[in-house]
Amino acid sequence: MTDSEFEALADTALAHIEQAIDASGLDVDLQSKEGGVLEIEFENGTKMIINRHGAAKEIWVAAKSGGFHFHWDGSAWRDTRDGSELFAALSRLVSAQGGQGVVLRG
Repeated sequence: MTDSEFEALADTALAHIEQAIDASGLDVDLQSKEGGVLEIEFENGTKMIINRHGAAKEIWVAAKSGGFHFHWDGSAWRDTRDGSELFAALSRLVSAQGGQGVVLRG
């Protein structure tokens, strides 16, 4: 995958994440920052950072529970450790960190 292909795929995924969080009804402060970074601040004061990492061609998630890397497998973004799909993993992570169940769809 070329750098421009990665950036297009990652930017689309980040836009879908932003839309999914907006549609979820969660009371969070969501900021989209330059360079492919989403910052989510929860009511409890914790933050989650989701960003594209060009050198590794991955989407990285920094959550209270740890760091996660997702690579494109040709059809979905998959966790490099357990193979879980990005939106399924984010649903679990956001629910745990925000203290209320939410299902995010891409």
